[in-house]
Amino acid sequence: MSSAPNDRPLFSVIIPSAGLRPKGLTQALESVAAAVAFAAPAGLAPHQVEVLVGFDGRDGFRPAVPLAGLRFFVLPRPEGRTCGFGNHIRHILMGQARGGHLLLLDDDNALTPEAFAHYLPHLDAELVIGRVDTSRAFDVPFLPRPAPQGADPLADAVRQGNIDPLCLCLSRDLAYVRCRGWQDEGGYESDFLNIRRYFRRSRTSVRLDALVGVYDAGRGLDQGGLNPRQERLSR
Repeated sequence: MSSAPNDRPLFSVIIPSAGLRPKGLTQALESVAAAVAFAAPAGLAPHQVEVLVGFDGRDGFRPAVPLAGLRFFVLPRPEGRTCGFGNHIRHILMGQARGGHLLLLDDDNALTPEAFAHYLPHLDAELVIGRVDTSRAFDVPFLPRPAPQGADPLADAVRQGNIDPLCLCLSRDLAYVRCRGWQDEGGYESDFLNIRRYFRRSRTSVRLDALVGVYDAGRGLDQGGLNPRQERLSR
């Protein structure tokens, strides 16, 4: 396991949020806390994980989840945009991140309890691709799909429709310094185009069969919207 200076975290978890999923965001943050606790026997300390939540254009409900490095930001939306798809938020928060490795979590997704434990042995790799449970959203149970026999499993993983930002653990040096962050390439297309750029520039990449996330884990939690107290607190 690579090490970081004592005052800097190993991991920065980046979460864009429109502020409309208070229950989903709470669940996402609780999943990070559970993954930190699970990885404690492997040597991960609470202060080695920071979580950066960026609200899109307006403040949102801030769950009181006990995470040592939890920070909230209210970030302006790009001029003329009604929806930034989280692209500008990811880019800004990559610049704010202090950890050497970045995880990209949305406010309706979750990490598995084992996520950090799976990543810890591979921190010498600039790009780590894990599996994500997609059964709540798609007919495909997992992404990336199993590679066909004889195919390069890494190259096969990085195909459009076969990978999600939730699958990734990225070196900050790769993503923010050498690849200049998370670029807005046009809505949802940005996910694949940024991931492909990171993969092409990565010097060392690893694909895991281990499950690291649950896509759409918060589906249905916030169907009723904000309750009155949360609405007041989000203003």
